[in-house]
Amino acid sequence: MTLEALHRYHNPRPLDAADRAALSAKGVAAAVAVASRHGIRVTDPHVLADRYALRVHLRPAPLVARVSTLTAVLRHPVDAWLARELDVAGFLGGVGAPVVPPTALMPPGPHLQDGFALSFWTYEAPVTDTPPGPEVAGRMLAELHAALRAYPGELPLLAPPLNDIPRGLARLETLPDVVPPSEVAMLRRVADRLLPLATRLEAPHQPLHGDAHAYNLLPSARGPLWNDFEDVCSGPIAWDISTLSDPEGTMLAAYADAPPAEDLVTLRRLRLLHGAVWVLALQPELDEWAVHARAMLDALRPWA
Repeated sequence: MTLEALHRYHNPRPLDAADRAALSAKGVAAAVAVASRHGIRVTDPHVLADRYALRVHLRPAPLVARVSTLTAVLRHPVDAWLARELDVAGFLGGVGAPVVPPTALMPPGPHLQDGFALSFWTYEAPVTDTPPGPEVAGRMLAELHAALRAYPGELPLLAPPLNDIPRGLARLETLPDVVPPSEVAMLRRVADRLLPLATRLEAPHQPLHGDAHAYNLLPSARGPLWNDFEDVCSGPIAWDISTLSDPEGTMLAAYADAPPAEDLVTLRRLRLLHGAVWVLALQPELDEWAVHARAMLDALRPWA
């Protein structure tokens, strides 16, 4: 199955292992083709991650290609998302913030190749699989927000939920075998309550990471580096803070001038709705989080 077919079909069949392997192989080939066109010798492409997007280390070069595969189903044109990501990460790298920077070996993109949108990044080797703890994440998020306040570009308001939730719900209406219509109606009622509240929050808006969980802090030899800025947007800092798991309040305590915990309630619910709709809408293509999505549905039900 090609990426173009993913965009066209309205009643998709689940992607089996062969479909996923073929899509990944096409994405790797596209990344190698773009890099080769810019004089980068690639002899041993190595897939680092392959879920909603594909990440490929184009060995032996210190170069990583990010290939938009399944994200493009809900985010189109996805190259606009990649362009924002590259611009913000490039700005942050330029002011010395701890980020994985776009590559300097070739134009970082976004590039279009064989139906895919791609961006290219500096390879940073992780030194552990364990993400930083909540105290480190809270402190680093406060520092990231301080750096982002100087970003001069325009960013859309809360792009992840305001784009993905409506598009995901529209797709779910075509997938009765994934989610019954009664459950889609429940999710719509929750969205009708939460989305207007999120856009009317009185807290000041500023540039945000957009998906600032601890697993997007890459533990490198030069310290933790913020990574994966595709969800970059404008909004209240509580949207980023709501991403971090903080059952004991350690992260909030480490974030200087954090908003009160009660200010996070609406955005934590919106974050839960966004996650549930995203996972369910893309379940035909990737079903490994289906059980978690059902738990999220149950947690959202009281707000319908």
